[in-house]
Amino acid sequence: MRCRYWGIPIGAGCRFHGRTRFRRHPGSRMLIGVRCAFLSSPHANLIGINRPCMISTLAPKAELVIGNDCGFSGTVVAAFQSIVLGERVICGANTLITDSNWHPEDPRAGSPSPVRIEDNVWLGVNVTVLKGVTIGRDSVIGAGSVVTRDIPPGVVAAGNPCRPIRALPGSTLNAGAP
Repeated sequence: MRCRYWGIPIGAGCRFHGRTRFRRHPGSRMLIGVRCAFLSSPHANLIGINRPCMISTLAPKAELVIGNDCGFSGTVVAAFQSIVLGERVICGANTLITDSNWHPEDPRAGSPSPVRIEDNVWLGVNVTVLKGVTIGRDSVIGAGSVVTRDIPPGVVAAGNPCRPIRALPGSTLNAGAP
């Protein structure tokens, strides 16, 4: 019902545990795919959720697109310009995905920059994805990582700043390896 109030189309089969907070800035676009799960109750995930899911566009002309079959546990996704999540993106407890430094009036913050997370990406617990980042398909981002630059497809990456640690079996990065 809240999504209808904010003018946000929600795909069929989405599930909500606890109250997810949605906010769509006038003039922005938000689209949520089918069969997504939003876990916002502290009891919805055994690892512990310290906040509800908050899904927002925060500026005119901002775009936030969430693909099909995505899962969120206490996740904040906030777009000032553009955030696009592919299909089957799984966000561990208390993740943050943002395309801005949140202080547009401060010249030190710089401009927002698009974030793209491709299909079948898994973000571990407490991961932060910052502006201007693309995470390639089939990658896994380790718990507590801060993603400040692009991550290639098919890798395990971790750290602060996050960096690739190893290629995953079957990834195109392993093609031609003995």
